[in-house]
Amino acid sequence: MIAFAIWLFIGCLFVLIGIYCFLSKKNTAFGFWANAETFPVNDIKAYNRAVGKLWCCFGTVFVLLGLPLLKGQDTAAIIFSVLGLMAEVIITMAVYVTVIEPKYRQKT
Repeated sequence: MIAFAIWLFIGCLFVLIGIYCFLSKKNTAFGFWANAETFPVNDIKAYNRAVGKLWCCFGTVFVLLGLPLLKGQDTAAIIFSVLGLMAEVIITMAVYVTVIEPKYRQKT
């Protein structure tokens, strides 16, 4: 139960980051990659909304992948959650690189 509570808390943090990006009034693009500068963005507001949606979806799926942890210390549930999370991270990066980045990258 404690493991799921921690998993849920982290998932909610991802959703909150997404909501913050989605509702941001700043005129700066939010970075997706840690410690990397954001590329030149042509429509900052739309880009931030897209990144916010991506983070909200990530957090929601993250929480859903943690539901098997409610069964207790079942090895199969833990393996499912961890492997599902690995697949989710790869899919999230692929969506960002193939969909969001090309759509909002400023053409020079």
